[in-house]
Amino acid sequence: MIIALSLILAFQLVGEILSRALDLPLPGPVVGLCLLVAACVLRPALADRLRSTAQGLLAHLSLFFVPAGVGVVAHWPTLRDQGIGLAVAITGSTVLAIAAGAMTFQAVARWTRSVDPSALKEDKND
Repeated sequence: MIIALSLILAFQLVGEILSRALDLPLPGPVVGLCLLVAACVLRPALADRLRSTAQGLLAHLSLFFVPAGVGVVAHWPTLRDQGIGLAVAITGSTVLAIAAGAMTFQAVARWTRSVDPSALKEDKND
């Protein structure tokens, strides 16, 4: 397990170094994850070696939200003062993201001439 965790963290470190050195618009952990996925595709033995540790991490994923909860408690006065604005911003951005995803799906479905007509919303102007 220590070796597998070390490998995962090494990929994250390499991703962080590449992200900063190349001034990439992606965070280092994302670059590292992409490299890890590529390495697992190229070397299936690596994927087999990491599988049990990765599944263990995913099984306890809720523990990774503890720092967020601590942050909420630590910044309670700010949340009390700015809570309505934060709630509006979060709700608005979520609605916009869902709408952008739906419109993108609809555009791609039209562009690829989807074979499932129920997947398309017909325009009334057609």
